[in-house]
Amino acid sequence: MNSNPITQFQEWLETAKKEPSINEPTAMCLATADKNAEPSARMVLLKDVDENGFVFYTNNESHKGQDLAENNRVALVFYWMKLGRQVRVEGIAAGVSDSEADEYYNSRPRDSRIGAWASKQSRPLKDKAQLLADVSRETIRFGIGDIPRPAYWSGWRITPKVIEFWQDKPFRLHEREVYTHTGYGWEITRLYP
Repeated sequence: MNSNPITQFQEWLETAKKEPSINEPTAMCLATADKNAEPSARMVLLKDVDENGFVFYTNNESHKGQDLAENNRVALVFYWMKLGRQVRVEGIAAGVSDSEADEYYNSRPRDSRIGAWASKQSRPLKDKAQLLADVSRETIRFGIGDIPRPAYWSGWRITPKVIEFWQDKPFRLHEREVYTHTGYGWEITRLYP
């Protein structure tokens, strides 16, 4: 294992990206809790990872966006079954800068940018026809012009406090290494499987 968990994670992610049987290697389970500590989990896509943390984007008016505004302590799980690998992350979420959100938003396909305006994410939907009508309305509104990022659509960076690497081994003698950020660097602990 590497002494830097971010470098180790990036190496594992690159291996997962090269495995043809892994459909979406950047998929991660994001677990949040609201102000009453009621938990919620869902799959989102990792869009960036570096020494500053793990980044994803969302509609901040969604269920997860509301949870993050009320309680910024979160957990992530990556699981690449074909590789027999899992990574758990515990950390603190903070919004990315407007310039970062704009840059990523503008890199998205046009239809996805229109979708960000049309979808009232996590709110009740009468039927599929309503969603299609909302998409049509926004498509007409923006025409062939620029589609700015909605103020409610942005990104979140998870600054890790704990990162655990789990590697499947025969006879359930799995390898588990936990990196804990001490404020001065990373402390590594090996765990029983």
